[in-house]
Amino acid sequence: MAKFLEKGSKSYSIMYYKCPRCQEGDLYPTKMWSFKKSFHMLSNCPACGMKYEIETGFFWGSMYVSYALSSAWLLGSFAVCFFLMDFSVRTSLSVAFLGIIPLYVWVFRTARAIWLNIFVTYAQK
Repeated sequence: MAKFLEKGSKSYSIMYYKCPRCQEGDLYPTKMWSFKKSFHMLSNCPACGMKYEIETGFFWGSMYVSYALSSAWLLGSFAVCFFLMDFSVRTSLSVAFLGIIPLYVWVFRTARAIWLNIFVTYAQK
């Protein structure tokens, strides 16, 4: 496994949706594509008990991360379609916007994981 995905790194916590402090407990109770409570996040870590919402409205800041992730997808997919595949502007925009719809759950979960990892560091037991 690559070093940046080893336990103890922020990328490990983000990629596997683990608690940023202990990296044992999950952030979400269900798998990503279960669609049953796919947007529901646990309030505390089941392993170490850390409260995920550090203060009221804490995850409002994850909207900025979500915006960045969505913009990267939209601009990247548009550029590939328009410049490399020679699609029209309308077709390129359609592909970009239709492509983000299935990624909505991923963007939501990943933005929250990134935001939480900005403020919490890993603490070995």
